[in-house]
Amino acid sequence: MREELLNEELIMFQDSMREFLKREVVPNHEQWEKDGHVPKDIWLKAGENNFLGIDVPEKYGGSGIEDFRYNSVVIEEVWRAGTTCLTFSVTNDLVIPYLLRYANEEQKERWFPKLCSGETISALGMTEPSAGSDFAAIRTRAKLDGNHYIVNGQKTFITNGVTSDLVIVACKTNPDAGHKGMSLLVLERGMEGIERGKEFKKIGLKGQDTAELFFTDVKVPKENLLGQENQGFYYMMNNLPQERMSIAVSALAAIETVLDYTIEYCKERKAFGRPIGNFQNSRFKLAEMKTEAEIGRIFIDDCIKKLNEKKLTPEQGAMAKWWASDLQVRVADQCLQLHGGYGYILEYPIARAFTDARIQPIWGGTNEIMKEIIGRSLGL
Repeated sequence: MREELLNEELIMFQDSMREFLKREVVPNHEQWEKDGHVPKDIWLKAGENNFLGIDVPEKYGGSGIEDFRYNSVVIEEVWRAGTTCLTFSVTNDLVIPYLLRYANEEQKERWFPKLCSGETISALGMTEPSAGSDFAAIRTRAKLDGNHYIVNGQKTFITNGVTSDLVIVACKTNPDAGHKGMSLLVLERGMEGIERGKEFKKIGLKGQDTAELFFTDVKVPKENLLGQENQGFYYMMNNLPQERMSIAVSALAAIETVLDYTIEYCKERKAFGRPIGNFQNSRFKLAEMKTEAEIGRIFIDDCIKKLNEKKLTPEQGAMAKWWASDLQVRVADQCLQLHGGYGYILEYPIARAFTDARIQPIWGGTNEIMKEIIGRSLGL
């Protein structure tokens, strides 16, 4: 974020996050990428340092700070440090907002304390093999049987799929009603019938565990219904602007970071007896990317303010997500090119930044869907 959006408390929080990453994560990140997941204790340490459940009221164990700038600091610093193994944003920006808006008092008392402490790792179960950005095509079913829902179905590409203890699952409770028959159920570790598939081997974000989830006659208590039955689709639409902003924020942080170390590389690396940054092509490329990054920063920071004021529209969230994530991929690609052969070596951070970037235009709704949302808002 620009300095004008930061106050003294935010700067202290930012410094704390940076020190946490430097001390607890950076030395271990390479090993965690090999493992395909991070250990449980890093979540507990994050909870101890108040990096989880920032906007959850203090009575439930959170910090009670309803200010997306704090969430943004956590997101930005993770990407600036290259520690993309961390998935704190799944809890902070995907799962907790649903619970804040739609959970009843008993559910909040039951789930929030352990989410905020890091004892509970969470996930969001929306995507299916035949239903990605098209939520209305979800096929997972939940049939009410007495005091329980019986859930059958499958989810895929679920971040924290293996390590999660709590998953908000989108399912059809009235299959004949299309998107109007969708509900959200909270499934918890230990429920019989939940099977976790193997962790996917991905080209980027290798330290994040991503897996399939299979549900076979899972008995879910009625008390785990989130909000009202058959309102799940509308709940998801209401929450998407924050999810998409979290992607946009991470994209801008990544863009600024790769630009910084590419500029330094171009000052030091020599070709034909002079730094490659002295060549017109290099200067022009860096000038173009720096300008786009500045434009993006002003736009994204304005969206952060709008989100805090509850004025960010779904269309603006879609604009921020697609534009920033497309720019991230393009900048990472051009910066890798400026690194030459070294850009292809994983020991150089630009190589990991390049592969990590590629998922950004896909998850949270593909960028093609983002453009559809924007286009429809224009009456087209």
